[in-house]
Amino acid sequence: MDDAAIRDLLLTTRRIAVVGASDRPDRPSHGVFAFLRARGYDAVPVNPALAGRPIQGIAAVASLDDAAPLDMVDIFRRSAEAGAVVDEAIRLRARSVWLQLGVIDQAAAARARAAGLMVVMDRCPVIEWRRLGLPGHVGP
Repeated sequence: MDDAAIRDLLLTTRRIAVVGASDRPDRPSHGVFAFLRARGYDAVPVNPALAGRPIQGIAAVASLDDAAPLDMVDIFRRSAEAGAVVDEAIRLRARSVWLQLGVIDQAAAARARAAGLMVVMDRCPVIEWRRLGLPGHVGP
């Protein structure tokens, strides 16, 4: 995706599932989740091992089904596990999937694009937000 498309995606998305969200402050998913919440997104942590427990004050859910409806699915999983999450995002009719830095699955990305989802891969929304100089908050 080019810069204009990423900018539009970040500014029009409202509800994001963060798959692989962690309650450990030293984990990248923890920091990204905090960044998204601070920007006004309705972000939901998805982690079956932490289901029902709060992550930064928001109860984690076990699955994407529990987080739906969704605009974006932000994936913090190994590349080998990302395809299954992408397939769930397609099934749930999310608008986009965002595969984090180092998460690469070309076949899953192709399936998502074929289903009409926007795909960002091997990037971080925090880095992109700052690089593009986006405003401090989304939404009304």
